[in-house]
Amino acid sequence: MQDVWSVQKNQAGIAALKKPIASLAYENRFLIKEISTKSAGVAIPVNKYVLGAAFQSYGVNAYNETRGGLTLARAFSPKLLTAISVNYHQLQITNYGNAQAFSVEVGVQYQALKNLWLAAHIANPNSSKFGTNTDQIIPAHIQFGGSYTFSDKLIISTEFEKILDSQADFKTGLEYKVIKAFALRGGVSMNPFKQYAGFGLELQDLMFDFGISSHPILGYSPQISLGYEF
Repeated sequence: MQDVWSVQKNQAGIAALKKPIASLAYENRFLIKEISTKSAGVAIPVNKYVLGAAFQSYGVNAYNETRGGLTLARAFSPKLLTAISVNYHQLQITNYGNAQAFSVEVGVQYQALKNLWLAAHIANPNSSKFGTNTDQIIPAHIQFGGSYTFSDKLIISTEFEKILDSQADFKTGLEYKVIKAFALRGGVSMNPFKQYAGFGLELQDLMFDFGISSHPILGYSPQISLGYEF
């Protein structure tokens, strides 16, 4: 996909943006108020490039993971989008102190057919870890996916993801625009089996999104985001 939240997934997606966009998001993990994820994303076109920045914080008072990243994206043609990102990671554990690490990500998107986009993304291929005195590794992962636009109302996307030392996951989702300003969304992932639902609302330059995921054991995780196109 190509939107401001590409800075958190496949950063090549921001290379298609023509205007500066900023967005904030909040997720309540499993309806436990002490566990939350706070995210932010920014994309700014500059000449032939798009500069991106991303921030994400997850955890509780005793354990917290923070990540900040900078992205340089470029469209080499309307059909080929690329990006590279550098991330700073910080891990804080009460009574154990904190540790830092850096990682890189590379993404590409290609319009193979008029209505078909294909994509690939790899994160932390060298398996960076938090310092030399810890075995806490930032998981490397690779993703392949695509999206197909059936009409101006319906888009379906799929993704295959493999995270280091974990089983592969397959995800698929769709977006249906009831009207130009209002879209319904849904999807599933296979490992573990999770279900997703949500909607998006666009009011001129303001974008509001709501989504909820369902884990078979841990329950529901609602999330909201608010974005603005300048």
